[in-house]
Formats: sequence, C-alpha cells, structure tokens
Amino acid sequence: MAATSCARLLSPRCVHGLRLGSRVLPALTRAAPVRSHRLGPADDELYQRTSVSVMQKEPDGAAIIYSYSPRGFNISGNRVLGPCALVPPAILQWNVGHHTDITAESLSLFHLLEPRIEVLVVGTGARTERLDPNVLDFLRKKGIAVEVQDTPNACATFNFLSSERRLVAAALIPPPTSSAGE
Repeated sequence: MAATSCARLLSPRCVHGLRLGSRVLPALTRAAPVRSHRLGPADDELYQRTSVSVMQKEPDGAAIIYSYSPRGFNISGNRVLGPCALVPPAILQWNVGHHTDITAESLSLFHLLEPRIEVLVVGTGARTERLDPNVLDFLRKKGIAVEVQDTPNACATFNFLSSERRLVAAALIPPPTSSAGE
C-alpha cells in the first residue's frame, strides 16, 4: 500500500521531484550535492574556524566547605574563625558558642532571607546534640526544613545539597579539640 501511494506522488514527467497536486515542488527537485572524496587535512583551509566568547558566565554562588578545625572553617578559600552562618554567597560570624546557645533569635537570620531557603543544616560540634523543640517548631512554621547533625556530617550535607543547587544554608559550630582519653 505504501508503494502504491509513493508511486502516485512521483510524476512520470519529473524524475527528481515529487508531484503534489498539480505542481512540482522545486525544492524537492534539486539534486543534493555529493562529495566525491573524504575530507582530509588539506581540506581544513576550505572551512573557517568558529570561536565562541562567553560574555556572561553563570553566577556560581555555591559555597563549598573545604575543611573544618577546632578554630573554624575553610569555606571556598576563605578562613572563618569560630562559629559561622553560611548563607551563599555570604559567610557571616555567628554569635553562638555552644549548642545550648542556639535559640529562635539566633536563627532568625535564616527565615528573613529572600529567596527563602529550603533547608537549614545545623552543625552542633563534635556530637549531634538535641535542640530546643520550640526552636525547631519555629523554623518549621516558617517553611524551613532543619537538619541537625554533628559538624563534620553537617559540612558534608551542606556541600551535597549545595552541589544539587538547592537553596540551603548552614549554621556551624566548630568541633572542639578531641583528646585521646575520650
């Protein structure tokens, strides 16, 4: 059946074209140019090279936590001493010394941001510590998911979420020096 309909389209008077209705389409009647040889190194002179200039690079506000120590953090090449609030692209000193100092007021910065962050990663030091349930409820009511972890895992979680281009912020307390007796 397909062969019959194709035979009807070909005009007996036109060898190279298709006849649709009463007209022959000129674009379809031209023969395609055919190369008689393969391109070689000498054929490069026949073609012009193209170059692309990027006028504006995509802004990359993704901060990466490279390392942490009892003194602070290395975030995207910046050394930060003490606890910090990481709100890409900003890195701020955070006035918290211990996980018991974390209150709704100390976390109020994170719910005032525009665009709104999706996840707040809280690093509580060397161990995962429980935060006041009122503080967690306060942030959840503001539409912010909270992930409370020890600081090493919080840094890794922040880097992972940030690499996925999620709207994430971190509140980090450096882990204290660990002694061999612990």
